[in-house]
Amino acid sequence: MGGTVTGALATLGRRYVRDAPGTLGKAALATRFLNPWLRDHPRRRVVETVFGARFAVDTQDLIQRYLYLFGVWEPHLTRWLRDRLRPGDVFVDVGANIGYLSVLASRLVGPAGRVVAVEASPDFHRQVLRHRDLNGCANLRAVNAAVSDRPETLTFVLASARNLGANSVVPWDGPAESRFETRAVPLPDLLEPGELARARVIKIDVEGAEGGVVRGLAPALDRLRPDAEIAVEVTPDRMARLGDSVDELLATMRAHGFHTYRLANDYAPGSYPAAVRHARCVPVRWREPVRAESDLVFSRVDAETLG
Repeated sequence: MGGTVTGALATLGRRYVRDAPGTLGKAALATRFLNPWLRDHPRRRVVETVFGARFAVDTQDLIQRYLYLFGVWEPHLTRWLRDRLRPGDVFVDVGANIGYLSVLASRLVGPAGRVVAVEASPDFHRQVLRHRDLNGCANLRAVNAAVSDRPETLTFVLASARNLGANSVVPWDGPAESRFETRAVPLPDLLEPGELARARVIKIDVEGAEGGVVRGLAPALDRLRPDAEIAVEVTPDRMARLGDSVDELLATMRAHGFHTYRLANDYAPGSYPAAVRHARCVPVRWREPVRAESDLVFSRVDAETLG
Protein backbone atom coordinates (compact mmCIF):
# COMPACT_ATOMS: atom_id res chain seq x y z
CA MET A 1 0.00 0.00 0.00
CA GLY A 2 2.82 2.39 0.88
CA GLY A 3 4.35 2.08 -2.57
CA THR A 4 0.99 2.78 -4.20
CA VAL A 5 0.50 5.90 -2.09
CA THR A 6 4.03 7.11 -2.79
CA GLY A 7 3.54 6.51 -6.50
CA ALA A 8 0.33 8.53 -6.43
CA LEU A 9 2.15 11.34 -4.62
CA ALA A 10 4.86 11.24 -7.28
CA THR A 11 2.22 11.61 -9.99
CA LEU A 12 0.65 14.59 -8.21
CA GLY A 13 4.05 16.13 -7.51
CA ARG A 14 5.11 15.80 -11.11
CA ARG A 15 1.86 17.45 -12.22
CA TYR A 16 2.47 20.33 -9.81
CA VAL A 17 6.09 20.83 -10.96
CA ARG A 18 5.15 20.76 -14.64
CA ASP A 19 1.80 22.54 -14.75
CA ALA A 20 1.26 24.79 -11.73
CA PRO A 21 2.07 28.50 -12.10
CA GLY A 22 5.09 29.92 -10.30
CA THR A 23 7.95 28.03 -8.71
CA LEU A 24 6.98 27.87 -5.01
CA GLY A 25 8.37 24.70 -3.45
CA LYS A 26 9.14 23.09 -6.80
CA ALA A 27 12.93 23.01 -6.44
CA ALA A 28 12.78 21.21 -3.10
CA LEU A 29 10.08 18.82 -4.30
CA ALA A 30 12.06 17.88 -7.40
CA THR A 31 15.36 17.54 -5.55
CA ARG A 32 14.32 15.70 -2.40
CA PHE A 33 11.55 13.48 -3.66
CA LEU A 34 10.66 13.34 -7.35
CA ASN A 35 14.09 13.01 -8.94
CA PRO A 36 15.38 10.18 -6.69
CA TRP A 37 12.00 8.40 -6.59
CA LEU A 38 11.58 8.36 -10.37
CA ARG A 39 15.18 7.17 -10.75
CA ASP A 40 14.72 4.27 -8.33
CA HIS A 41 11.14 3.43 -9.43
CA PRO A 42 11.37 3.81 -13.21
CA ARG A 43 8.35 4.79 -15.24
CA ARG A 44 8.04 4.20 -18.96
CA ARG A 45 5.78 6.69 -20.63
CA VAL A 46 5.28 8.72 -23.78
CA VAL A 47 5.54 12.35 -22.66
CA GLU A 48 5.20 15.74 -24.29
CA THR A 49 7.89 18.41 -24.11
CA VAL A 50 7.39 22.12 -23.56
CA PHE A 51 7.57 22.61 -27.33
CA GLY A 52 4.96 19.96 -28.07
CA ALA A 53 7.10 17.02 -29.23
CA ARG A 54 6.57 13.49 -27.91
CA PHE A 55 9.21 11.14 -26.53
CA ALA A 56 9.07 7.59 -25.18
CA VAL A 57 11.03 7.76 -21.94
CA ASP A 58 12.33 5.55 -19.14
CA THR A 59 12.87 7.60 -15.98
CA GLN A 60 15.80 5.49 -14.80
CA ASP A 61 17.90 7.53 -17.24
CA LEU A 62 18.80 11.12 -16.34
CA ILE A 63 17.80 12.87 -19.56
CA GLN A 64 14.62 10.88 -20.00
CA ARG A 65 13.70 11.45 -16.36
CA TYR A 66 14.03 15.22 -16.79
CA LEU A 67 11.87 15.11 -19.92
CA TYR A 68 9.20 13.27 -17.93
CA LEU A 69 9.47 15.58 -14.94
CA PHE A 70 10.08 18.99 -16.53
CA GLY A 71 9.31 18.59 -20.24
CA VAL A 72 12.74 19.91 -21.20
CA TRP A 73 16.43 19.05 -21.13
CA GLU A 74 19.11 21.75 -20.82
CA PRO A 75 16.63 24.65 -20.84
CA HIS A 76 19.21 27.33 -21.63
CA LEU A 77 20.58 25.47 -24.63
CA THR A 78 17.02 24.72 -25.71
CA ARG A 79 16.12 28.42 -25.56
CA TRP A 80 19.30 29.42 -27.38
CA LEU A 81 18.58 27.04 -30.24
CA ARG A 82 15.00 28.29 -30.46
CA ASP A 83 16.38 31.81 -30.85
CA ARG A 84 19.10 30.76 -33.32
CA LEU A 85 17.57 28.37 -35.84
CA ARG A 86 15.33 29.60 -38.64
CA PRO A 87 13.37 27.91 -41.45
CA GLY A 88 15.73 26.56 -44.08
CA ASP A 89 18.72 26.18 -41.74
CA VAL A 90 20.71 22.98 -41.16
CA PHE A 91 21.37 21.68 -37.66
CA VAL A 92 23.99 18.99 -37.03
CA ASP A 93 23.59 17.10 -33.76
CA VAL A 94 26.77 15.18 -32.88
CA GLY A 95 25.97 12.95 -29.93
CA ALA A 96 22.22 13.04 -30.49
CA ASN A 97 21.31 10.73 -27.58
CA ILE A 98 17.56 9.96 -27.93
CA GLY A 99 17.08 12.82 -30.39
CA TYR A 100 15.68 15.56 -28.12
CA LEU A 101 17.57 18.47 -29.70
CA SER A 102 17.25 16.94 -33.16
CA VAL A 103 13.46 16.84 -32.93
CA LEU A 104 13.41 20.39 -31.55
CA ALA A 105 15.59 21.57 -34.43
CA SER A 106 13.47 19.70 -36.96
CA ARG A 107 10.51 21.85 -35.97
CA LEU A 108 12.54 25.04 -36.05
CA VAL A 109 14.15 24.61 -39.48
CA GLY A 110 10.96 23.42 -41.14
CA PRO A 111 10.44 21.48 -44.39
CA ALA A 112 13.06 23.53 -46.24
CA GLY A 113 15.66 22.83 -43.54
CA ARG A 114 17.59 19.75 -42.54
CA VAL A 115 18.69 18.01 -39.35
CA VAL A 116 21.47 15.43 -39.17
CA ALA A 117 21.40 13.40 -35.95
CA VAL A 118 24.71 11.57 -35.44
CA GLU A 119 24.72 8.97 -32.67
CA ALA A 120 27.25 6.21 -32.01
CA SER A 121 25.08 4.01 -29.78
CA PRO A 122 22.91 1.57 -31.75
CA ASP A 123 20.30 1.67 -28.96
CA PHE A 124 20.09 5.47 -28.99
CA HIS A 125 20.10 5.49 -32.78
CA ARG A 126 16.99 3.31 -32.73
CA GLN A 127 15.38 5.77 -30.31
CA VAL A 128 16.26 8.68 -32.59
CA LEU A 129 14.48 6.85 -35.42
CA ARG A 130 11.51 6.15 -33.18
CA HIS A 131 11.21 9.78 -32.10
CA ARG A 132 11.71 10.99 -35.67
CA ASP A 133 8.73 8.89 -36.73
CA LEU A 134 6.67 9.67 -33.63
CA ASN A 135 6.98 13.38 -34.39
CA GLY A 136 6.80 13.23 -38.18
CA CYS A 137 10.27 14.72 -38.69
CA ALA A 138 10.65 14.11 -42.42
CA ASN A 139 13.61 16.53 -42.56
CA LEU A 140 15.69 14.53 -40.04
CA ARG A 141 18.46 12.21 -41.25
CA ALA A 142 19.76 9.85 -38.56
CA VAL A 143 23.30 8.46 -38.81
CA ASN A 144 24.53 5.61 -36.61
CA ALA A 145 28.25 6.39 -36.44
CA ALA A 146 30.96 7.80 -34.22
CA VAL A 147 33.00 10.90 -35.01
CA SER A 148 36.75 11.34 -34.67
CA ASP A 149 39.69 13.00 -36.42
CA ARG A 150 40.48 9.94 -38.55
CA PRO A 151 38.90 6.64 -39.59
CA GLU A 152 39.18 4.22 -36.67
CA THR A 153 37.24 1.74 -34.58
CA LEU A 154 36.29 3.04 -31.13
CA THR A 155 35.15 1.19 -28.02
CA PHE A 156 32.41 2.87 -25.99
CA VAL A 157 31.85 2.08 -22.31
CA LEU A 158 28.77 2.87 -20.23
CA ALA A 159 29.56 3.04 -16.52
CA SER A 160 26.01 3.50 -15.18
CA ALA A 161 22.54 2.77 -16.52
CA ARG A 162 21.30 5.81 -14.59
CA ASN A 163 22.85 8.11 -17.19
CA LEU A 164 22.73 6.34 -20.53
CA GLY A 165 24.10 9.44 -22.25
CA ALA A 166 27.44 8.87 -20.53
CA ASN A 167 28.58 6.33 -23.15
CA SER A 168 32.21 7.35 -23.66
CA VAL A 169 35.47 6.31 -25.29
CA VAL A 170 37.38 7.61 -22.26
CA PRO A 171 39.17 4.68 -20.59
CA TRP A 172 37.20 3.21 -17.67
CA ASP A 173 38.62 0.64 -15.26
CA GLY A 174 35.55 0.08 -13.12
CA PRO A 175 32.51 -2.15 -13.65
CA ALA A 176 30.61 -1.33 -16.84
CA GLU A 177 26.95 -1.64 -17.74
CA SER A 178 27.78 -2.20 -21.41
CA ARG A 179 30.42 -1.91 -24.11
CA PHE A 180 30.18 -1.64 -27.87
CA GLU A 181 32.48 -0.94 -30.78
CA THR A 182 31.71 1.23 -33.78
CA ARG A 183 33.48 2.80 -36.72
CA ALA A 184 34.40 6.49 -36.49
CA VAL A 185 35.23 8.99 -39.22
CA PRO A 186 35.68 12.81 -39.36
CA LEU A 187 32.39 14.69 -39.29
CA PRO A 188 32.71 16.15 -42.83
CA ASP A 189 32.80 12.58 -44.15
CA LEU A 190 29.34 11.95 -42.68
CA LEU A 191 27.75 15.09 -44.08
CA GLU A 192 26.50 15.76 -47.56
CA PRO A 193 28.04 18.86 -49.22
CA GLY A 194 24.83 20.86 -48.90
CA GLU A 195 24.45 19.95 -45.22
CA LEU A 196 27.93 21.21 -44.38
CA ALA A 197 27.59 24.40 -46.44
CA ARG A 198 24.20 25.28 -44.91
CA ALA A 199 24.93 24.32 -41.31
CA ARG A 200 23.79 27.14 -39.02
CA VAL A 201 24.54 25.31 -35.77
CA ILE A 202 26.70 22.26 -35.10
CA LYS A 203 26.26 20.87 -31.60
CA ILE A 204 28.92 18.50 -30.19
CA ASP A 205 28.32 16.52 -26.99
CA VAL A 206 30.54 13.45 -26.97
CA GLU A 207 31.55 12.85 -23.36
CA GLY A 208 35.26 13.67 -23.55
CA ALA A 209 35.97 12.97 -27.23
CA GLU A 210 35.33 16.56 -28.32
CA GLY A 211 39.02 17.17 -29.08
CA GLY A 212 39.04 14.54 -31.83
CA VAL A 213 35.70 15.72 -33.24
CA VAL A 214 36.93 19.32 -33.56
CA ARG A 215 40.26 18.25 -35.08
CA GLY A 216 38.36 16.26 -37.68
CA LEU A 217 36.10 19.23 -38.40
CA ALA A 218 38.92 21.80 -38.55
CA PRO A 219 39.75 21.41 -42.29
CA ALA A 220 36.12 22.26 -43.10
CA LEU A 221 35.69 25.21 -40.71
CA ASP A 222 36.57 27.80 -43.34
CA ARG A 223 33.89 26.36 -45.66
CA LEU A 224 31.08 26.95 -43.20
CA ARG A 225 28.65 29.80 -43.74
CA PRO A 226 29.78 33.09 -42.13
CA ASP A 227 27.16 32.95 -39.37
CA ALA A 228 27.71 29.29 -38.50
CA GLU A 229 28.07 28.62 -34.77
CA ILE A 230 29.38 25.56 -32.98
CA ALA A 231 28.19 24.53 -29.52
CA VAL A 232 30.53 22.16 -27.70
CA GLU A 233 30.22 20.62 -24.26
CA VAL A 234 33.83 20.41 -23.07
CA THR A 235 34.89 18.09 -20.26
CA PRO A 236 38.54 18.91 -19.46
CA ASP A 237 39.18 15.93 -17.17
CA ARG A 238 37.86 13.40 -19.67
CA MET A 239 39.67 15.09 -22.54
CA ALA A 240 42.95 14.86 -20.63
CA ARG A 241 42.50 11.09 -20.23
CA LEU A 242 42.43 10.86 -24.03
CA GLY A 243 45.55 13.04 -24.37
CA ASP A 244 43.55 16.10 -25.48
CA SER A 245 43.21 19.56 -23.97
CA VAL A 246 40.63 22.33 -24.01
CA ASP A 247 43.43 24.81 -24.79
CA GLU A 248 44.17 23.01 -28.06
CA LEU A 249 40.48 23.00 -28.97
CA LEU A 250 40.18 26.74 -28.24
CA ALA A 251 43.31 27.47 -30.28
CA THR A 252 41.91 25.54 -33.24
CA MET A 253 38.68 27.50 -33.19
CA ARG A 254 40.51 30.81 -32.71
CA ALA A 255 42.78 30.09 -35.69
CA HIS A 256 39.67 29.83 -37.87
CA GLY A 257 38.19 33.13 -36.71
CA PHE A 258 35.85 31.90 -33.96
CA HIS A 259 35.41 33.65 -30.62
CA THR A 260 34.57 31.74 -27.44
CA TYR A 261 31.38 32.22 -25.43
CA ARG A 262 30.07 30.31 -22.43
CA LEU A 263 26.45 29.29 -22.00
CA ALA A 264 25.27 28.68 -18.44
CA ASN A 265 24.12 25.16 -17.64
CA ASP A 266 23.06 23.44 -14.44
CA TYR A 267 22.08 19.77 -14.23
CA ALA A 268 20.71 20.01 -10.67
CA PRO A 269 16.98 19.18 -10.66
CA GLY A 270 16.30 22.08 -8.31
CA SER A 271 17.48 24.55 -10.95
CA TYR A 272 14.95 23.42 -13.56
CA PRO A 273 11.62 24.86 -12.38
CA ALA A 274 12.94 28.42 -12.58
CA ALA A 275 15.01 27.78 -15.72
CA VAL A 276 12.07 26.31 -17.62
CA ARG A 277 10.10 29.51 -17.07
CA HIS A 278 12.90 32.05 -17.28
CA ALA A 279 15.46 30.54 -19.66
CA ARG A 280 16.77 33.77 -21.20
CA CYS A 281 20.44 33.21 -20.59
CA VAL A 282 22.67 34.30 -23.46
CA PRO A 283 26.24 33.10 -24.07
CA VAL A 284 28.83 35.50 -22.63
CA ARG A 285 32.36 36.09 -23.91
CA TRP A 286 34.85 33.78 -22.22
CA ARG A 287 38.51 34.76 -22.06
CA GLU A 288 39.64 32.74 -19.06
CA PRO A 289 41.06 29.21 -19.04
CA VAL A 290 38.39 26.49 -19.12
CA ARG A 291 39.04 24.12 -16.26
CA ALA A 292 35.60 22.67 -15.54
CA GLU A 293 32.87 21.07 -17.62
CA SER A 294 31.36 23.87 -19.68
CA ASP A 295 28.99 24.53 -22.56
CA LEU A 296 30.92 26.67 -25.04
CA VAL A 297 29.60 28.39 -28.14
CA PHE A 298 31.99 29.38 -30.91
CA SER A 299 30.97 32.22 -33.21
CA ARG A 300 32.59 34.67 -35.61
CA VAL A 301 30.59 37.41 -33.93
CA ASP A 302 32.95 39.61 -31.89
CA ALA A 303 30.96 40.92 -28.90
CA GLU A 304 30.62 40.61 -25.15
CA THR A 305 27.39 38.62 -25.36
CA LEU A 306 26.00 36.46 -28.14
CA GLY A 307 22.49 37.87 -28.30
